[in-house]
Amino acid sequence: MYYVMSLSRFLAVVISPRHPQIFLNCHTRSAVWWVPLFVPPSRATRAADASDWVHRLSPRLVLSLPCKKQLGLASSSVLNAQQFSGFNSHWHSLCLKSRTPAPTRPRAANRVVVAQAGTYKVAILGAAGGVGEPLSLLIKMSPLVSTLHLYDIASVKGVAADLSHCNTPAQVAGFTGKDELAASLSGADLVVIAAGVPRRKPGTTLDDLFVTNAGVVKELAEAVADHAPPGALVHVVTQPVDAVVPVAAEALKRKGAYDPRRLFGVTTLAVVRANALVAARKGLPLADVDVPVVGGHAGATALPLLSKARPKAAAAFTDEEAEELTARVRNAGTEVVEAKAASAGGGEEEGSSSSSATLSAAYAAARFVEASLRGLAGDGDVYECAYVQSQLVAELPFFASRVKLGRDGVEEVVGSELKGLTDYEARALEALKPQLKASIDRGVAYVQQQPTTAALN
Repeated sequence: MYYVMSLSRFLAVVISPRHPQIFLNCHTRSAVWWVPLFVPPSRATRAADASDWVHRLSPRLVLSLPCKKQLGLASSSVLNAQQFSGFNSHWHSLCLKSRTPAPTRPRAANRVVVAQAGTYKVAILGAAGGVGEPLSLLIKMSPLVSTLHLYDIASVKGVAADLSHCNTPAQVAGFTGKDELAASLSGADLVVIAAGVPRRKPGTTLDDLFVTNAGVVKELAEAVADHAPPGALVHVVTQPVDAVVPVAAEALKRKGAYDPRRLFGVTTLAVVRANALVAARKGLPLADVDVPVVGGHAGATALPLLSKARPKAAAAFTDEEAEELTARVRNAGTEVVEAKAASAGGGEEEGSSSSSATLSAAYAAARFVEASLRGLAGDGDVYECAYVQSQLVAELPFFASRVKLGRDGVEEVVGSELKGLTDYEARALEALKPQLKASIDRGVAYVQQQPTTAALN
């Protein structure tokens, strides 16, 4: 049995008893998996043995002694992987180097080797909610995070205690109630606002959430201005993103703390949905597909640019097919709400977090957090779609598009994908503008009509 450990589309470690080899050819955006290739049974090797050979994956791939001997490497050889991301498996560079091995005890067969802690502090506001709780688990798994602060008006101490038992390096602390909000934000490099009323029962719209959630986002944005470091990145997950990101921007402006490079509306959920649907339709590996989604994050304002999808095989759609897939992406959240309501037999309470697309939303938010932290760490090749202050469309001060992430947040707003659109995409882009403009204006007007919240001590 040969074992091929695929680290990306063109990067693999190939291990066999007779002809051990390593093939390295860097690429990006892929997953990590084992692919067994058949050889005569006399040479078969158990998967458990192979998995023991490669026992640590992030942020360094360490080849344990059995594999090193097979590969003819010195016992101190280490395969380094710089800028590893656990959510899109991005390997920026690889190298072989040697170091003096330290004396170690025999490793237990079931022992998991945990990576060293990262350096960034992340605060999740709304951590007890339907999105916030699974998001907290995913961020706890990140090798880039050293400290994770969980805040909610409801008790979040139990969630923090539960997560603290996960043997990953990030240290977790819980903060409950307004009296502890300031402490939860202290020293944060990145703040995720995921608080508010969750996605809804069937029949309600994202705009129905605005009345409640706008006030929540305004209050939390003001707290960020008062208590978080000036350079903290702010990710807004709370719906409706189209309207509450302008709320956050205006609240920060009133406090003199607004930096347009550091405020993001998280629209990654539309991207991962588009990727999944296109990959399934075209029969392509999901890890290879990348579909930019522009506009906004509401049902009628999110526009997947299928003609700009990568690879090229993923971009071959007629206008009719593109319209159908766009509708699927836009209605995906409603499909989840209706499916959960049907499976619950109508027994869900109004506003129940279990009635919305909490898991995929948490995954998408975690992916964007990971991308932002990679940018903060100095990775020069981090691109994601996000809803940010932009000049790409003159009449829309906020617009979702692909952006380059770096040490200061947004380093570049990528506008090239808005050129050369298909007829359908051009029409759809024009059609979404009035609704998106109305959402932005609504958010701005809301803050202008509200008093500024005094800083909490």
